[in-house]
Amino acid sequence: MKPPLVAGNWKMHGTEKEARRLAREIRRGLKTFRGVEIVLAPPFTALTAVHKAIRRSDLQLGGQDLHWEMEGAFTGEISPKMLRDSGCRYVIIGHSERRRLFYESDQSVNRKMAAALLAGLRPILCVGETWRERRTGKTARVIGRQLRGALKGLDKSVIEKIAVAYEPVWAIGTGRNATPGQASQAHRWIRGILKKLAGKRSAESCRILYGGSVRPENAGELAKAAEVDGLLVGGASLKAKDFLSIIRCFAPKSR
Repeated sequence: MKPPLVAGNWKMHGTEKEARRLAREIRRGLKTFRGVEIVLAPPFTALTAVHKAIRRSDLQLGGQDLHWEMEGAFTGEISPKMLRDSGCRYVIIGHSERRRLFYESDQSVNRKMAAALLAGLRPILCVGETWRERRTGKTARVIGRQLRGALKGLDKSVIEKIAVAYEPVWAIGTGRNATPGQASQAHRWIRGILKKLAGKRSAESCRILYGGSVRPENAGELAKAAEVDGLLVGGASLKAKDFLSIIRCFAPKSR
């Protein structure tokens, strides 16, 4: 069984110096416990600095996005092989901010998934509904569309190599998180779709994370919720003390 996975998405925060310092603080704090896989996803400009700061530790490095081509005339983009060269093992794909602010479609997410896997990266695929979609009972339909669209044409075995992060759009950066019950329900829907796509064994090997206004105050209850295999943490991952407190909720002795 895979260990819980907790990823910190630093978004557009932190200079190279600040990112290096934060990574080192997190690394020092992790000496007190084990049993959780941790991914740090700093801004692209800080990838090399963070990679050096976490070298020879159990921490993993992740990118926040990527292009679907390995190279080319795509000004401002970063390719899968560039992420690998920077030391990344993971990459976040389809985050709601990418979908909402930069108009990413299910089709582009699918292309990015294929490219990441081809390059040997492990995608953290984000899915989630808006508040209006939840209020009108469309959560399961939206999640299903996003999942099937992202995995279209890919071999079913890739499900064992990815993680899926359920991030309700209405809970990201709003301070209003899904309840443990709401998270569990959405995660069960995701697991059910994965079973239909790839079978029980592959589906159960895929870790499903919750993301959306995760804080030290609510991480403990989310960690105990059924089908929650970890967290994708935004703002709270920018403070080592808070992020370590969240990670600790998933340590074996805490569960």
